[in-house]
Amino acid sequence: MAISSLQVKSLQQQVRLGYLDAKDSFKVSDAALIAANCNGCGAANAKLDFVPDTIYGLDISAACHIHDWDYFDGLTIEDKASADRRVLNNIYRIIKRDKSWRRCIRFLMRRRAKKYYHAVHYFGGAAFWDGK
Repeated sequence: MAISSLQVKSLQQQVRLGYLDAKDSFKVSDAALIAANCNGCGAANAKLDFVPDTIYGLDISAACHIHDWDYFDGLTIEDKASADRRVLNNIYRIIKRDKSWRRCIRFLMRRRAKKYYHAVHYFGGAAFWDGK
């Protein structure tokens, strides 16, 4: 799912308030540059985009956009590992802040979040190294 510059500015504010974690470069970069390089959950160059931006209906695209930026901005294998850990941490933060009916299934949501982490950890290399 594409993100607009206005949505990026809102996301940057969430990071500044401590709701989500992001690199300093995400906090200060131009919103249009971030929007151009972030597409949400799933690889931008994938022929089929089957990775949902939700977990049991909870929107986790903010974590995915930050992860996309980390991949765009990263240069080393350590940067990739940090990005992958950060996406899991941010999804956990989103789950924890959710006050809806889903509170009773948080353990399932965290388990699904781990699947997102394992997917990017083991299969995200091509997306990370693309264009570097």
